[in-house]
Amino acid sequence: MKCDKISLRALEPEDLELLYKWENNVSYWLISNTFSPFSKYTLKRYLENSHKNIYETGQLRLMIDLVKEKKTIGTIDIFDFDPFHKRAGLGILIADEDERRKGYASMALKCLINYCFDTLQLHQIFCNILENNQESIDLFTRLGFKQTGIKKEWIKISGGYLDEYMFQMINPLV
Repeated sequence: MKCDKISLRALEPEDLELLYKWENNVSYWLISNTFSPFSKYTLKRYLENSHKNIYETGQLRLMIDLVKEKKTIGTIDIFDFDPFHKRAGLGILIADEDERRKGYASMALKCLINYCFDTLQLHQIFCNILENNQESIDLFTRLGFKQTGIKKEWIKISGGYLDEYMFQMINPLV
């Protein structure tokens, strides 16, 4: 899927090293609810099965590429896909810190939102964002997501807990 200056593409075997680096970056573990590192073997098996469709797995991960530069800068995910209730969760990571705050996350999310509503025919999409992640809160709010709930003291951190906010977008065409 080509969208403006970025494209969203399926995973390839060549993505193993990037995924290994990103999935094992402890600074992302809090937002991804990860507690231990991933082995290359596990990620390789994940890549080998990534050809399965979202109806089989309930999830879809796409790589975010800069079209002109031919450079992969992050991932965007659909998770908790529920075809009966017609809803799914979204998550995004611009892992290349030099490429943050340039509008690429907005472009990728707009593209994925269109895919969710137009192709998957979803009724709603949602995301969960920690209270201290103002950049993500601003991003999803700017694109039309509404905060609909707070999970109080949801995520344990050193010295306390963080609230997690739930945001939703209802398909405006339905």
